[in-house]
Amino acid sequence: MSVRRRALFGLLAAAPLAGCGFQPVYMPTASGAPGPAARELATIHVALIPDRPGQLLRQALQQRLHGADASTPRRYTLTVTYWISGQGIGILPGTIATRIRMIGNANWVLSRNDPAHSRVASGYSRALDAVNVFDQQYFASDLETSTVYHHLANEIADQITLRLASLFRTRAAERVAG
Repeated sequence: MSVRRRALFGLLAAAPLAGCGFQPVYMPTASGAPGPAARELATIHVALIPDRPGQLLRQALQQRLHGADASTPRRYTLTVTYWISGQGIGILPGTIATRIRMIGNANWVLSRNDPAHSRVASGYSRALDAVNVFDQQYFASDLETSTVYHHLANEIADQITLRLASLFRTRAAERVAG
């Protein structure tokens, strides 16, 4: 498909959404400056999350919230409780698991950095992935488990960031309308 056809198709597909007030969550302002969601996300401090999977999640959240900008004053703190559980889903007749479903779970709370630490939002995020168990292949299993931990952290970070961006975007729209 040619570039012109793709562009035309994209415009035609997006045209019905324009009438319903659809706007991207991360949409910048008319001047090109970061939009309300991006500005508010940059003011969130992500508290420490214990263990290696927690470190991966914290890094993923920091990348999504701040990017390379670490100079913005922090008005909020995001506290996350994160754990990964496993469930055998590929079982041999001798009850040996050959595939394990990894389930990443995160309870999170966003609070203001005021004296009362007032709660702004809270939620729960969950992501699934799976690991194959290789008989006598320790390094392959370890590498695959590490990859799955990264996938889970990235998926949960995406979910949390989108929920927070949506919250901030809605609040900004209410302030403008009200």
